[in-house]
Amino acid sequence: MRVLSGIQPTGRPHWGNFFGAIRQYIDLQEENDGFYFIADLHALTTIRNANELRQNTLDAALDLLALGLDPAKATLFVQSDVPEVSELTWLLMTGAPMGLLERCHSYKDKIAQGISPSHGLFAYPVLMASDILIYNSDLVPVGKDQKQHIEVTRDIAQKFNDRYGEGEELLRIPEPRIRESSAAVPGLDGRKMSKSYDNAIAVTIKFSQPTPTFGINTCFDASLAGTGSIASSPASWADGFTISVGILLENINNV
Repeated sequence: MRVLSGIQPTGRPHWGNFFGAIRQYIDLQEENDGFYFIADLHALTTIRNANELRQNTLDAALDLLALGLDPAKATLFVQSDVPEVSELTWLLMTGAPMGLLERCHSYKDKIAQGISPSHGLFAYPVLMASDILIYNSDLVPVGKDQKQHIEVTRDIAQKFNDRYGEGEELLRIPEPRIRESSAAVPGLDGRKMSKSYDNAIAVTIKFSQPTPTFGINTCFDASLAGTGSIASSPASWADGFTISVGILLENINNV
């Protein structure tokens, strides 16, 4: 089964990201064809500094690897490295109904949070649809807040198939995968944990002191739940090191 999901490089991943999506990436990589990407094109709606985006993209990749994503079992890549995604976005956009996009709650939420409105922010669900559909994805692990976007993807794909498929399924209709028990992780203020709300608890901590020869990669290991232990392994990157701190709660495997 083809599994696909992405994470925006807009800062360190928080526990909402981990329980909503990243933990699913790690679980699903064992027996599926996993495609996971750093969504740098999506991040352009909020990050306009090229150097910051470049560094955040690298950091996001390191975080995923530190948290347990295995490149030997799944494909990890950067969204913009596949230009066909942007090409498909335009093809889908020409047939995406305005009413469908106007009903998306994420656009309204971000505007309410003070993010400047833009066409990129409004059309975000179409780019997300392109991300999913271009790889013939069967399953998309997401947090509960992204469920509506998967529904939009399904609607766009069905309309495209009806218009151009002549009875054939040109674009595969994906299914969302949401861990209902951890679909909405509360932040420090009781609202949904989000970097936009400034209420998030980061999963990883980056130490910027350069180290030329080695790094330390301390990985979350759910099998050690309740033991007060963490698992660590050597890593190697040149421009600093990341420590991913797993707070091992007593019943973490049941969350």
